[in-house]
Amino acid sequence: MSGPLQFNRPNGFEAMNDSLLSPYRKKRDFQHTSEPTGGSASADGLLFVVQKHDATRLHYDFRLEWDGVLKSWAVTRGPSLDPADKRLAVQTEDHPMDYGNFEGTIPKGQYGGGTVMLWDTGTWEPVGDAAKGFADGNLKMHLHGAKMQGLWALIRMKRRPGEKRDNWLLIKEKDDVASTSRNILRLDRSAKTGRTLHQIASGAAAGKPAAAKASARQPSARQPSARTQKQAALPAFRPVQLATLSSTAPTSDAWLHEVKYDGYRILIARGGDKVRLYTRNGKDWTDKFGDLLRHVEALPARSFLIDGEVVAFDGAGRTDFSALQEALTDGGALSCFCFDLLEHDGQDLTGKPLIERKAALESLMAGTHGSALHYSPHIVGHGGDVLAELCRKGLEGVVSKRADAPYMAGRSKAWLKSKCGRRQEFVIGGYSTSDKPGRPFSSILVGVNEGKKFVYRGRVGSGFDGTALDDLAERFASLSRKDSPFDTVPADIRRGAHYLDPVLVAEIDFAELTREGHIRHGVFKGLREDKPAKRVVEEKPMDQVKPRAKGRRKSDGKPGDIEGVRLTSPERVVFEGQGITKRDLAEYYVMVADRMLVHAGKRPLSLVRCPQGGQKACFFQKHDTGGFPPQMGHVDIREKDGENAVYLSLDGLGSILAAVQMGTMEFHIWGAHNDDVDKPDRLVFDLDPDESLGFADVRQAALEMRDRLADGGLTSFPMVTGGKGIHIVVPLVRRQDWPTLKDFARGFAEAVTRDEPDRFVATMSKARRKGRIFIDWLRNERGSTAIAPYSTRARKDAPVATPVSWDELDALSSAAAFHLGDMAARIEQADPWAEYASVRQSITRRMIETLS
Repeated sequence: MSGPLQFNRPNGFEAMNDSLLSPYRKKRDFQHTSEPTGGSASADGLLFVVQKHDATRLHYDFRLEWDGVLKSWAVTRGPSLDPADKRLAVQTEDHPMDYGNFEGTIPKGQYGGGTVMLWDTGTWEPVGDAAKGFADGNLKMHLHGAKMQGLWALIRMKRRPGEKRDNWLLIKEKDDVASTSRNILRLDRSAKTGRTLHQIASGAAAGKPAAAKASARQPSARQPSARTQKQAALPAFRPVQLATLSSTAPTSDAWLHEVKYDGYRILIARGGDKVRLYTRNGKDWTDKFGDLLRHVEALPARSFLIDGEVVAFDGAGRTDFSALQEALTDGGALSCFCFDLLEHDGQDLTGKPLIERKAALESLMAGTHGSALHYSPHIVGHGGDVLAELCRKGLEGVVSKRADAPYMAGRSKAWLKSKCGRRQEFVIGGYSTSDKPGRPFSSILVGVNEGKKFVYRGRVGSGFDGTALDDLAERFASLSRKDSPFDTVPADIRRGAHYLDPVLVAEIDFAELTREGHIRHGVFKGLREDKPAKRVVEEKPMDQVKPRAKGRRKSDGKPGDIEGVRLTSPERVVFEGQGITKRDLAEYYVMVADRMLVHAGKRPLSLVRCPQGGQKACFFQKHDTGGFPPQMGHVDIREKDGENAVYLSLDGLGSILAAVQMGTMEFHIWGAHNDDVDKPDRLVFDLDPDESLGFADVRQAALEMRDRLADGGLTSFPMVTGGKGIHIVVPLVRRQDWPTLKDFARGFAEAVTRDEPDRFVATMSKARRKGRIFIDWLRNERGSTAIAPYSTRARKDAPVATPVSWDELDALSSAAAFHLGDMAARIEQADPWAEYASVRQSITRRMIETLS
């Protein structure tokens, strides 16, 4: 469509309708908020805007110009290009026309307090009679925005008893713009200023990233010492240590026992005047836990990183998750029990024994009497007696920790949790209808992930107050689906069941599981927003979990066979910080071999061998120079000089274990298979950030590159590398040769750099990489390698290069988010790259013209 839009304006359009804006103005104190009060109609077509609003709950405000005002809807999950997605849009008060240009921060305490981004803006034209569409609740429209384009619809839902506002559904109509694969929400910068939400909140200048602003600070007259600067630096988020479920608490004096608190895990980071409060998955909940800030700032240190649990207390003085949910909703009192100190005044304490870290934490908190921050005390030894006493008092249980152990990211057996009752997270997959007037449902249907299956675990019908019922009903409206997400559901439950996309995680207290594996006497305690649904599996005590390795286990340090491979010095520690032995490493690869070999098997590879352990002298090896066990695979390859060379390769699990026997800590693979090494079948972009950038910058870059590749017709898959970067992997049909692939990869990387030279660079130059992300395209040539999926890394904390889904990546806070201790639970979940093998695509001339 070209030229100005033509349409008939409604009667009285030119005059501002003050009566329509009365509710808007009554809710705001314009002496304290910079939000606009009025404005006149637009001159060049009906205005539409979408504002991303980080208030109590992150949502998107969808606004359409009509009757001289902006008709407004709150879309919790944001718009979707998939016509199958019906996004709940709750109609709110009309807004003035000038609000269509508003971007900034609404002060805390004011209505809608939080940061507002002008996410999209443009014009809209009705399809049919708009006045009738508004009245009938069936509005069709054509959008002309920077991000939202094409045909869309707003459909009003019938009000349920007790509802005071109209709920609509925002739906993308089927047209050339619709897509089932593109996630429009990845386009996450302001349409007005190019800033992110974080940059808007921090006051970064329009069009300049926050990092540029920080680097432009002028030096003060008196430069602080290097030590002072180090002490005042804000510690970065790091993955937290997790406890393994145990049916009993250890009794020896080697263990410390603490109360198991019923709340939200938190990392408290302070650097000078900056404070950040992170959830266990790295989400920034500083605003959500804002009542704790003044107590954190009162601690007598300029820099620290504290591990703890945010809680609220019930009437009996016990920590209670339901009370915490209520406090977060209604503004009640919050407290925090602090139990570990990871950094203090610039010093990393994670390598020190727990007993020393706790002594330092107790000293730091010595003057916090009357504070909302509490030091978490412990008892040495007598775990069984401690657990029995805590259960007698009605508490949740005990966490037992090795007194001499360092802090280890991920789940390990150095921390054990023993519970008084049964409680864990379950995923909501549906609900049963209620016969009671005004009650939206009688019970929720819940399940857990078991491998690729979502398994039904029963119904929960108690623990819901009026607020919880209303909140869940609103969420359910946008998650409805016709088919069951469960593997199977009992016939008597299917009658009257309504199914939902399994994305909501509920904390459930229950008496036991029946013989069929169903919850008995379940009580809903609240929704958990700090854990993605795909990671929810059934918790089982470690003494009920069968070992996965089939090899013979020996504890005397003598050689032993694992899957037929002779392992010498099996008890030699290869990851010193975690106490991971050579045998542990071999058993890890037994566990992940099936998934790893799909991507790494039958390819030429290079090994990183560290005969003395992961953090000592290591070297690359790609040729077989002898000495490997017979299970090691090989492939003959003609080198550039015409000579044949014998390369290493993985023929199966035996080859992996043979490499482990020879001290291998990392596996790096070619982009082609052994049977035709000159025809690549994968394209890899390695996003390598400058050290001044955070993971959020890399994650956003990966999402944008994913969308750019998708626009050209290429499906891609993400992998966090276990270091700082992200690999974007594109599966290919074997049609192009190496020169074609290399030219395309270079052209694509250079095109991205041309578009955003302040964010990206396509050359290896360290000088040019300052403050930017290097798009490493050089892995796409003959002989180059990339880290293999599920390979360990020869680095501190035993990180693993881990395939993830795009949705999961959006919730991660580090490229080293997964460690050896996390993988047992992860391998039981659905494969995030399950669709990889079914993708059939290759580099075409059109892609070369479009993307490079």
